Amino acid sequence: MEEKELIAKEIENIPEPYLIEILDFIRFLKTKALEQKMELALASEVSLKKDWLKPEEDEAWKDL
Repeated sequence: MEEKELIAKEIENIPEPYLIEILDFIRFLKTKALEQKMELALASEVSLKKDWLKPEEDEAWKDL
C-alpha cells in the first residue's frame, strides 16, 4: 500500500477529537514547507540581485 492509502485507512479508526489535531498538523506541515520555499527564494534573490542589476544585463535584455 502507498503511504496515502495507509494514512487514509488509519484515519478511518481515529476518534473525532484526534482528527482536529491531525488536520492542524497537516496544515502546519504545509505552512512550514511554504515558508521554507519562500526563504530559499528570498536568499536566491539576494544572491542573484547583484548580477541582475548590472548595466550589462539591462543592455542584454533591452530588445525583449
